[in-house]
Amino acid sequence: MAAEFIGHTSNREGSDIVPTTGPVIDKTYIRNHVQAAEAAGIDRLLIGQFAQWPDNNQIAAYVFGQTERIGALLAHRPGLMAPTLGARQLATLDQFSEGRVWVHIITGGSDADQARDGDFEDHDTRYARTDEYIEVLKKVWESDAPFDHEGRFYKFKGAFSQVKPFQKPRIPISFGGSSDAAIAVAGKHADIYALWGEPLDGTRETIAKVRAAALANGRDPSEIRFTLAFRTIVADTEDQAWSNAADILEKVKAGVARQAGGNGEKLPSNVGSVRLREAAKRGKVLDKRLWTEVAEASGAGGNSTALVGTPEQVAEAILDYYDAGISNFLVRGFYPTADTVTYGRDVVPLVKAGIAEREARKVAAE
Repeated sequence: MAAEFIGHTSNREGSDIVPTTGPVIDKTYIRNHVQAAEAAGIDRLLIGQFAQWPDNNQIAAYVFGQTERIGALLAHRPGLMAPTLGARQLATLDQFSEGRVWVHIITGGSDADQARDGDFEDHDTRYARTDEYIEVLKKVWESDAPFDHEGRFYKFKGAFSQVKPFQKPRIPISFGGSSDAAIAVAGKHADIYALWGEPLDGTRETIAKVRAAALANGRDPSEIRFTLAFRTIVADTEDQAWSNAADILEKVKAGVARQAGGNGEKLPSNVGSVRLREAAKRGKVLDKRLWTEVAEASGAGGNSTALVGTPEQVAEAILDYYDAGISNFLVRGFYPTADTVTYGRDVVPLVKAGIAEREARKVAAE
């Protein structure tokens, strides 16, 4: 599969630094945003899931109805429904969209947000449940006959779905989570593993852990692809990009960013956030241009590190991650539509050209 360039959409306009405006479900904003992303060359849009937000399955259905080709990276939380029902919902959406769905499994890094939907299991128990949930999910998608299942969390008699995914053999499974429990499940089930924008050394470390977990489960580690989630601050000159970054940081420090994670935690305790905060302690700028000050100021409740510079400089930094093993690149904008369009229009073509050049060299070397 080729590299994918991923953006983000929500139910209405708003970000770390842009106050939320419009109705809770702002169809005009969603339509304009996703059509602009598609026109700019973005391949896929992350659609998140939080306990207080509108149903993201229906947002995805609306996105598909307003676009021609763009796909969804659709967040999905095990534990909120039976995996048999989840499998049918996702397969139905994949059929209507003709194969534009990737499911992004979110086990839940926030106890507070899980509790809003009545889930009070502890961290490791949630990941054990996720393991079984995905096992059933895949079996529903792939089984040609009814089956029984009895496990620690789920029991079914004659489970079967008439609707199967449009994609064969099934919908690709993206997976997030940086704890040891999460990586163990990812090694068993993930087609795509997603991590936040860590420095290159931390990224390589996580990739190695996931590949080792895959090998321990009898899988070919090369089967797993990796997605990096970060921000971009892009301008015509490097000085202007850093000036824009300073302005963003001032707005973050004013307190807006602490609401961006969507889970109500002021200092998120999940391992991914902790790793970003630890990276921020190492310096304001790491590697060539990974800017960490927003992660430090906001508590790193989401993908809060950024690549700052001209399109050429940001593309060069992204290609360093490609060389480290990342194949998909997910950007969430500080200014949602403008940043997404800039990323797709000005940065993505440069990254694609760099990847094509690298692959051509590999072929020539063979």
